[in-house]
Amino acid sequence: MDTNSRVGSPGDRKKMAEEKSVKLTKTVVDAAGARSERYEIWDSELSGFGIRIATTGRKTFIIRYRAEGGGRTAPRRFMTVGRFGTLTVEQARKKAKELLAAATVGDDPANKRNAKRAEMKMSGLVDRYEQEGCFIQRGKRQGQPMKSLTKKYTIARLRHHVVPLLGYKRVTEVNAADIERFFRDVEAGKTAKNEKAGPRTRIIVKGGAGAARKVFRDLSAVFSFAKRHEIVAANPCEKAVVNKSDNKRTRFLTLEEVARLGAACDALEAEGVNIKALNITRLWVLTGCRRNEIAELKWDEVDLENGLLVLDDSKTGKSIRPLCLAAATLLKGIEKVDGKDYVFPADEGDSYFQGTKNVWPKIVKKAELSGVTPHTLRHTVGATATSHGEALALTGAILGHANLRSTMIYAHVQHDPSVKAANRVGRRIASALAGEIKPTSQKRRKAAGPVPIKEAAPVSNGLLPDAEWDALTELAALPPEGKGFLASASDPALAMLVKRGFAQAHAGPNDLLAWWQITLIGNALIKSHTRHKAAA
Repeated sequence: MDTNSRVGSPGDRKKMAEEKSVKLTKTVVDAAGARSERYEIWDSELSGFGIRIATTGRKTFIIRYRAEGGGRTAPRRFMTVGRFGTLTVEQARKKAKELLAAATVGDDPANKRNAKRAEMKMSGLVDRYEQEGCFIQRGKRQGQPMKSLTKKYTIARLRHHVVPLLGYKRVTEVNAADIERFFRDVEAGKTAKNEKAGPRTRIIVKGGAGAARKVFRDLSAVFSFAKRHEIVAANPCEKAVVNKSDNKRTRFLTLEEVARLGAACDALEAEGVNIKALNITRLWVLTGCRRNEIAELKWDEVDLENGLLVLDDSKTGKSIRPLCLAAATLLKGIEKVDGKDYVFPADEGDSYFQGTKNVWPKIVKKAELSGVTPHTLRHTVGATATSHGEALALTGAILGHANLRSTMIYAHVQHDPSVKAANRVGRRIASALAGEIKPTSQKRRKAAGPVPIKEAAPVSNGLLPDAEWDALTELAALPPEGKGFLASASDPALAMLVKRGFAQAHAGPNDLLAWWQITLIGNALIKSHTRHKAAA
């Protein structure tokens, strides 16, 4: 756009005045040649419509008008209509007539176009969002900054998907149709790439349905930010018709599959695979913690005395998780490295061990667990707990959930019952992990029915402390042909049951663990109590 009037010699101005009355036609425009200075030819039929010829010979249709409804004191505007060749004379005349009509009633099309060109583009909005908008928008942590890793991944998705496909568009021009096209393009893999970025560094961008859903949520958050800051009037993602659901995986391991996982870890340990990676894997399935909650675990977050993990900075902020005895026993067997804060320190440097990504494929291959991820182990703990009768509140306490419902309930859950629940779940998983359920070939595997951790436990009969009675009822619920459950060899409640003759212990896979079974006397006590309660 050019808002400056032409300044030329008196001769040029005279020539322009002489050419004002010429009707613009294709013949006239074709005949207009380049001069030493640019000049305009104005149309005699439509006042304010003309064509500008540059010194290079380029020809551009223009209009001129008085802004603010006209008048001698109103500012004069010049505005480009389009290039000759792209537009014919008649097409340009029609477009010029519309623009001049708008100016007559007080509109200012040139000023609007100036403002439009100055509007922020999507690439610029992503830049601003990175600087000012990376805060949690809802939930318990609303208003708090994103965690550094979350921000890193969010901005990376925006730059790798949004900027290439929408970065050139002005933010106010993006509509629901653009969002739907963008979603389909990401889903189809148009932004996917795998390229070298430096020594031992590659940029790998994946497309597909999952990537499309994630970046769609990111983009919606960006537009919500822009709406709050009055950059846009509406969020186009809200009207876009796309598959917004997560299609969340419900995959979890059966106890037979946990047994295969444990056997694979044992076999790889015998082959000399890094023990840190294997112990991290074992803790994933014993605790239900998220991947980095275990990988980045520090010794000052481990409270073995109370059987807790006190995580300073989990995904949901500070979080307290109960430890089952099997997990606590595993942690007790790990030697602390002098001068290192991490339970699993890196082999070199001051960071934490990050080699699980290289060992995990070996584990799932040996265990014949294709498609299983570390997060599947978290699902396994939750599924094992809920399918065997644990209350949702206790399951939420074990997993450290932070959604509204589980957070409200968890606020009233004491650590003692959640630790007991973790023990009930952990004993079953630990038993499978240590080989109580023999692993079978994936091809010959049969669907296994649920094995209850505990049935409806009789309330304490007053003869035994609650902890011992709970442990006894758990033992009574196990199949008689099994090895019992695996727990710490020094479990005080179980040790007292052995002393009273209600349970027996057998050597476990190491000195710290033991297999526990109920005795005939213990079973008789449970049955007698059950009959007494039924008669009452």
